[in-house]
Amino acid sequence: MPPLRKLLLTTLACALGAGALGVAPALASHSQVNFFEGSSELLNARTRPHAIAQMQTLGVKALRVELYWNAVAPGSTGTSKPPYDLTNPGNYSWGEYDALITEAERLKWKVLLTVTSPAPRWATSNKKAPYVTKPDPKDFEEFMTAVARHFGPGGPFGSTVSLFSIWNEPNHPAFLQPQWNTNGTAASPRIYRALYQAGYAGLKAGGIASPKVLIGETAPTGYDRVNYKREKSRALLHDVAPLLFLRETLCLNSKYRKSGSCTPLTAAGYAHHAYSTAAGPLYKPKEKDDVTIGVLSRLSSALSKAFHAHGTTSNLPIYLTEFGVQSKPNRYLGVAVSQQAEFDAIAEKIAWSNGRVAAFSQYLLVDDPLGGKPGSSVNGGTIGFQTGLEYINGKPKPLYFGWPVPLTVSKSGHGYSLWGLVRPATGATKVTVLVQPKGSHKFKTLTTVTTNGAGYWTLHSSTKGVKWRVQWKSPTGAKYEGPPIGAH
Repeated sequence: MPPLRKLLLTTLACALGAGALGVAPALASHSQVNFFEGSSELLNARTRPHAIAQMQTLGVKALRVELYWNAVAPGSTGTSKPPYDLTNPGNYSWGEYDALITEAERLKWKVLLTVTSPAPRWATSNKKAPYVTKPDPKDFEEFMTAVARHFGPGGPFGSTVSLFSIWNEPNHPAFLQPQWNTNGTAASPRIYRALYQAGYAGLKAGGIASPKVLIGETAPTGYDRVNYKREKSRALLHDVAPLLFLRETLCLNSKYRKSGSCTPLTAAGYAHHAYSTAAGPLYKPKEKDDVTIGVLSRLSSALSKAFHAHGTTSNLPIYLTEFGVQSKPNRYLGVAVSQQAEFDAIAEKIAWSNGRVAAFSQYLLVDDPLGGKPGSSVNGGTIGFQTGLEYINGKPKPLYFGWPVPLTVSKSGHGYSLWGLVRPATGATKVTVLVQPKGSHKFKTLTTVTTNGAGYWTLHSSTKGVKWRVQWKSPTGAKYEGPPIGAH
């Protein structure tokens, strides 16, 4: 059955004795929103219906959509600003964005709208491609006023767009330039601060009295210093490390103390992209200002310090608004597709275990075409993300079956701790856990557990196994089976 991607399964068999099981411990009291981003398919009228049907089956309930300023702005390729009222949404061509958000409204899916570069050519300081150099804050404020009037509560989509975010990866040169000054200090944080303040003001001017806006949207790694004398103009294109970027945006020094007279910024949360390397989600980079998923606590600590230093008006929650595990055939960061499903679930559990995290996400339904090595986009090349649930030809990876029912298994004392989620569930439900005993090629039923109202469950088991997997049957009769998962 195409919409289900052949998730129908055979019936279960062979139960192990219940005496080998421990009691399922209480779950954490929080849950997290799960955003899904698949803009290439969702913003294409030809591919959108199939992608939407797939996402419904997978359990998607919220979308992240990147709104590219130059894609909707009038005269975006010209050097002169159009002589219209650019706070009026009627002067923009919203195109497929309207069609997508209409679908989200129909399905009652909430939308996070990340407004980002490229900017219109006329709004940049140098009028040169890739149109990300010092965008004019006043122009951006006008655009965000139009965005608020069109996508805000008073517009045609009601409250479907429940959350806004300003700029995608502003600490990365593909999205904002320059990243550095010639004296070796970071330039992009102050450029971004002005854009954030302008964007926030624009949302208010557009009729949203208390806009819910995320700040940051930072990439996970970068530099703490550069040497312009040695590298010349190439030095200005290095990423800025995310925690350095956070501090500089909030006018804090390296010890998280105010370094200027900046007023604290108001935001609904801090957005971050905690991608890791092929070493996996437990990898801990030695660079102290980098934040991959394995060192997420660094960001939690930094935000608390920033609040106490009056860099922000509240102690911000974390929104992991872009995340995925690269699989082969990506030769730079890719892991085996079986590992992709395993690593993705471990990363989600790390986020779930951090009480500061308000949202997790999945970046891509279908893989990008293969591109060059990381960083090649700055020189006009393409990178290509292989974080999708499907290969570029539409063939499902193990992650396609694992994402609706993620599972992690970790060694705990003489037993194992299991954690999982039934993503398509709309309330408490029962899920069957299977184990492959050592020396066996078959899976046997371990137990059936009951999830909490958000679909999460945990279990401690003393039964030894080589692999584990889960099965779930929806109220409509659709059957789901996750891929085999090893213990870590």
